[in-house]
Amino acid sequence: MGRCGSWGTKGGKGVYKPASMPFTPGMEAVGEVVAVGSGLTGRMIGDLVAYAGNPMGAYAEEQILPADKVVPVPSSIDPIVAASIMLKGMTAQFLLRRCFKVERGHTILVHAAAGGVGSLLCQWANALGATVIGTVSTNEKAAQAKEDGCHHVIMYKNEDFVSRVNDITSGKGVNVVYDSVGKDTFKGSLACLKSRGYMVSFGQSSGSPDPIPLSDLAPKSLFLTRPSMMQYNETRDELLECAGEVFANVTSGILKARVNHKYPLSRVADAHADLENRITSGSVVLLP
Repeated sequence: MGRCGSWGTKGGKGVYKPASMPFTPGMEAVGEVVAVGSGLTGRMIGDLVAYAGNPMGAYAEEQILPADKVVPVPSSIDPIVAASIMLKGMTAQFLLRRCFKVERGHTILVHAAAGGVGSLLCQWANALGATVIGTVSTNEKAAQAKEDGCHHVIMYKNEDFVSRVNDITSGKGVNVVYDSVGKDTFKGSLACLKSRGYMVSFGQSSGSPDPIPLSDLAPKSLFLTRPSMMQYNETRDELLECAGEVFANVTSGILKARVNHKYPLSRVADAHADLENRITSGSVVLLP
């Protein structure tokens, strides 16, 4: 079972170009091991495993994967929940725990706080003891963000988020901004940071940010990064630690996945159409 949103509407529309055609999309899945390679140890037929990232191809009934790319799924976690949270959860883990290490007393800004990754960032950062500020577009999403541990919710369509962050922090700014929006928020995000703050740009739902000169970072000695989960899980140990921490937080109740939609794999086109038309919310899971 693979989560449809891991490829998303842009992939479905052809914005991301595959190396060759035909190809099978999908970048995360949970499933049962049905065969193992010769000489392989540590994996057995019947094991429940998960993966997120490359190789692409999760939209399939069966998939051949390198053994070092999969991780065991604890028996305490529903496979559908694991499929819905694998990529988003591992993204939240490396952003909060390694890209910038959020600690008690920090103040953070999360754009798209009710989105897939944003929701988990708010839940996890709140559990770590940070003060969480989030931007959302609707009252419904504001209510969800508050439920997820967001202490201050900014309705960015009605309010200037830079001014609101300035008010909330008494002019001090935030330690880190997690920005998956890109073009529309990038410069404002930089303005929200305190001295030596971290700008973490990990997505571009509104388009690629406009280029900025390095000198724009100098007045507050800011850090700027455009990280990828793949580089943060290059080794087997990193992958196991990352996934293990996600699963542990799911088991303990710190992280809650919203599995609101399930489609049979045969209806993947309908799933993508609903995603693109904003009919869905939370996670979308394909069931083979």
